[in-house]
Amino acid sequence: MKRLHRLVACSLLLILICSVPSYGWFSFGHMAVAYIAYEQLTPEKKDRVDALLQRNPDRKNWLKLIPASASDEDRRAMIFMIAATWPDRIKQLKKTYKNDTKNGDVPDGKASNRQNIGYTDHFLHKYWHFVDTPFAQDGTNMSHKKIPKPNAETEIAVFRAVLASNKSDALKSYDLSWLLHLVGDVHQPLHCITRFGKNQPEGDAGGNFVKLCSPPCKDELHAFWDGLPGDSDSPLAAMIYAKQLAAADATLADDLVVADWLTESVNDAKQFVYVDPIGLGVGPFTINDTYRNNAKTVVDRRIAVGGARLARIINQELK
Repeated sequence: MKRLHRLVACSLLLILICSVPSYGWFSFGHMAVAYIAYEQLTPEKKDRVDALLQRNPDRKNWLKLIPASASDEDRRAMIFMIAATWPDRIKQLKKTYKNDTKNGDVPDGKASNRQNIGYTDHFLHKYWHFVDTPFAQDGTNMSHKKIPKPNAETEIAVFRAVLASNKSDALKSYDLSWLLHLVGDVHQPLHCITRFGKNQPEGDAGGNFVKLCSPPCKDELHAFWDGLPGDSDSPLAAMIYAKQLAAADATLADDLVVADWLTESVNDAKQFVYVDPIGLGVGPFTINDTYRNNAKTVVDRRIAVGGARLARIINQELK
């Protein structure tokens, strides 16, 4: 702990100079989920994930984000944390990774949508990051709306099955990186729902098409929720944040049924996301302190329980 606090100054420096783009919960939130999970892994499973993540082709770039003064223990944790951002990091590697569908966010039934072949797969699979559960507040008929597949729920099941199998470590490394990320994603309420309405018949893409006027008035609802934990790319800053979160409720942490996680996120979206001052339509809407404070409470809770569940999956299922 003393060593960790001595690194705070370095963390602040990294926040200022790090040029890596922000990602999905933003990278900060994903790293916080992963840190909570890593701290709850058994020594055997820590060694196992360390070995698997040696195989990730982006690993050399992860090392650049780790403070030189980090202890060996913190360094191992930070590698695990940064691995949780990898499925978003590859979106910036445009010469190597690309979409396999006309609309990269929507699966189109190709075999490539569901393939699980490891690091030779250079498709982004953006549709793996979320579950578009349809929802309406203005009486719009939702009976014909279907949840596109594959999605985060289907792929978490695929990755868990591989990690629990006797398949190759090369494939397990790829699947572990994705699993770390997707467990974080589905604990963000707006990764599990999309709102339809008379003004948005095609949906709001999980709040991406809802504008906010929260100074400097260039935000949108999904990014607002992604950034609530923080928007730094520093693993140290994410570690410090995660350490101050209240422990997840043990009963919730023991629930490893992904459908339950999605239901929780959908319910949180209905209760805390699409509420005053977020009205119908595209906005712009202005966030107030009550909304912001309630949202932050939800996010802290979801990150804590997401990390605890991720640890249980790895401890119980990874071979």
